[in-house]
Amino acid sequence: MNFSRFEKNQLKHLAAKLKCCHDELKFTLEDIDDSYYEYSKYKKDKDGFIKTYYDGTPKKRTITPSKGALKKIQSSIKRNILDNVVIPIHIQGGVKGKSNITNAKAHQGKKYKFTTDLQDFFPAVRTSLVYSVFLNLGFTNVQANWLTRLTTYRYGLPQGAPTSPALSNLSFIPIDEKLISLNYSHGITYTRYIDDLTFSSANDFKDKIPEILSIVINGGFKVNYRKTLYCGKQTITGIDVGNNYIDAPLKIREKAKDEQLSNSTTKPYTTYLKRIRQTNTKKVRK
Repeated sequence: MNFSRFEKNQLKHLAAKLKCCHDELKFTLEDIDDSYYEYSKYKKDKDGFIKTYYDGTPKKRTITPSKGALKKIQSSIKRNILDNVVIPIHIQGGVKGKSNITNAKAHQGKKYKFTTDLQDFFPAVRTSLVYSVFLNLGFTNVQANWLTRLTTYRYGLPQGAPTSPALSNLSFIPIDEKLISLNYSHGITYTRYIDDLTFSSANDFKDKIPEILSIVINGGFKVNYRKTLYCGKQTITGIDVGNNYIDAPLKIREKAKDEQLSNSTTKPYTTYLKRIRQTNTKKVRK
């Protein structure tokens, strides 16, 4: 890759911003594809259980982590750029202090709930969206192009890179804003936990669902209709949401009971159950 004098100055400024070595940054930009490796991993639900197909076959996803100098540079991009961006309150995943629990809590007490899921979310965040994120953060065209090259793989966000969660959140914000505009005018609460979209209201809003889905699809993303549900009581990001409380689903409560009878010094399910229930003002029945 031959750099003009202008590009050399731009690269020098970017390296200073990232607090990394100029030569290392230049070398990495010249050899991106060799900085990733792939492996398969079982898909798990919000409670940590392995997902399966109808025939019982475990579901897998391809993970593409970065390595070496690229991983180091991506960590620097996350630390020195992405971590400094103020994230809107409706985004509950991949944000410090937020979790699937805080996401579910936002919908407690709402009679009508609608949940949907985005298919292959990270790969669906195309390079053009990532490029726009960096432009909006104030980087020049050439710097935004380099940052996009450093954080995308095969035209999308790589599953397993340290920058991907934050960039997925920031890339989806234009769609979030359209959803918020629609929801605000109809009294609907909206939150997003990575690729899980949740809507709730005290009033029936079933007639708004086609418009909600249209906004998502027109934004270039696919909806997982198998995980699209509109009803009253339901599980939101792995949490049972009621009128006056939230609670862990039955399988988690049973795991916690088993832990109480064991001699194990670590009780992750019990700890998780306590974290959920401590958000309630009213005591949940065991």
